[in-house]
Amino acid sequence: MGVRSFDVLNEIRGLIATHARPDLRTPIPGLSISKVETEEPDYSLTEPLLVVLAQGGKRLLLGDQVFEYRAGQFLVVTANLPVTGHFIDASPQTPALGMALALRPDAIAPLLPQVPARQRSRGTTVQPAIATGEAGPDLLDAVTRLLRLLDHPADAPVLAPLIEREILWRMLTGPHGDMIRQVGLAGSSLSHVHRAIHWIRDNYAEPMRIEDLARLTGMSVSAFHRHFRAVTAMSPLQYQKRIRLQEARSLLVARAGDIAGVAHLVGYDSPSQFTREYRRLFGAPPGQDAARLRADPPR
Repeated sequence: MGVRSFDVLNEIRGLIATHARPDLRTPIPGLSISKVETEEPDYSLTEPLLVVLAQGGKRLLLGDQVFEYRAGQFLVVTANLPVTGHFIDASPQTPALGMALALRPDAIAPLLPQVPARQRSRGTTVQPAIATGEAGPDLLDAVTRLLRLLDHPADAPVLAPLIEREILWRMLTGPHGDMIRQVGLAGSSLSHVHRAIHWIRDNYAEPMRIEDLARLTGMSVSAFHRHFRAVTAMSPLQYQKRIRLQEARSLLVARAGDIAGVAHLVGYDSPSQFTREYRRLFGAPPGQDAARLRADPPR
């Protein structure tokens, strides 16, 4: 890392440390920042976003795939994915510091016609929905200017959309441009898989028929299975199970004594199966895990 990039990261660290809030939000639409002091694992449902780390590192598990990124690197996510993650080298003395920018289709789509043809893939391979890479000097410079607007709230409504556009352009014309393009293309394979993802998210407790999901996406059953796994690194049934268990974990914080009721609410007919799969994912049975969460709420 060059001296200039090191100085830029230092400035980004200072801005994030100054403005970080527990709820991650900022006054700038689509921008969130985080300051994490623990390496405890977290289980979350991501949204399409670009994350740039300024300090520390993070390791994510999606299905059977592992992704790791550190200071000066970025993470790109282009779909709603249930992931397990934990920060690396995070402590109260040296917290992990990062920013995230939502990847909005309506912000990406207007830029697509301007992307040079030579930088657009002609292949039809479905793009995975998660990747990491190096944040180059131009991207870090734009991120810094966006974060500086937190100190100048009167300028943010005018300048933030321009800097967001620049950040998206840097990504669209970089090595992961094809991934970002999929977010803005209405007829892309990713947009078709998104229909199934959104149905599962909204109806996770309901019985699921793969044939119906394939029909929803306009694909054959075999093509749907192939595209869904390529995007999410898991099958539709595995995806539904993760959503169910993560939702159950949230419910159990408020309803710790009603394990059978929570299991039924999220779609399990068998409390014993629910307990078994819950323990496999979270490392403890539901009652014990819920008691720990109430004593030490997760981020």
